[in-house]
Amino acid sequence: MPDDDRQDLRLLAIVPAYNEEGMIGRVVRDIERHAPDFNVLVVDDGSLDGTVAQAESQGAIVLRHPFNLGIGGAMQSGYKYALAHGYDVAVQVDGDGQHKPEYLPEMLEALRTGGNEADMVYGTRFRGDPGYKVPIGRRVGNLIFSVVLSAITRQKITDPTSGFRMVNRRGIELFARDYPHDYPEVEAILMLHNNRLRIHEVQVRMNARGFGRSSIDYPRAAYYMVKVMLALFVGLLRRRPDAFEGTPPPSTGEFPAVEASAESGGSA
Repeated sequence: MPDDDRQDLRLLAIVPAYNEEGMIGRVVRDIERHAPDFNVLVVDDGSLDGTVAQAESQGAIVLRHPFNLGIGGAMQSGYKYALAHGYDVAVQVDGDGQHKPEYLPEMLEALRTGGNEADMVYGTRFRGDPGYKVPIGRRVGNLIFSVVLSAITRQKITDPTSGFRMVNRRGIELFARDYPHDYPEVEAILMLHNNRLRIHEVQVRMNARGFGRSSIDYPRAAYYMVKVMLALFVGLLRRRPDAFEGTPPPSTGEFPAVEASAESGGSA
């Protein structure tokens, strides 16, 4: 992507966070250090701790949910915000510190907004060293989803459970309209494919979770896999309306965002 084109883009990092007071400040700082052209939006998903105060102290824009909606609800709020405020690119950077903002410039280069390369770029752990020891259960589950989605999309999808993903304006419009709520990463790839959006992956290394505990523990792993597999097959059978034909995107309404500064970091 030419430098002039990149400088004209409005870029947003969406950071979903639930009870991440011990990590959220560092995540915001790392984004601003490695990708200063990105504004930072922290979507506080009903946290009961000091997540909001920590995010505000680092100058992030904060969008607050009155109660916990889950990762899908938090991300859809972020995409609605991006759509309403005219952003061209949005990237998910989890509030637990697993995603490394140092890869954002590389992902932006691969996205090539307005070109014909990709509408969504995601970071894959499994084309090289993942950066930490991924539990065997997660590796097996990821492999199963990888095989299924690769067959459906007819392209290699090596890390369908990765939440480290960047979309252009078409992806923002799609996910602002409709986004899976429970465990959205795998289903979202199917949505992109069904709407004929192009997917690209880049190799990244990630961190082990920096604070708190994952919402998916071993007793829930089997339930998670069954539920997501069922959702995939239902998604194949269900006809969703084409996000890019017919009526324009619905009104996003007003967001009760708490803005510590007018815009964090950026190019806007």
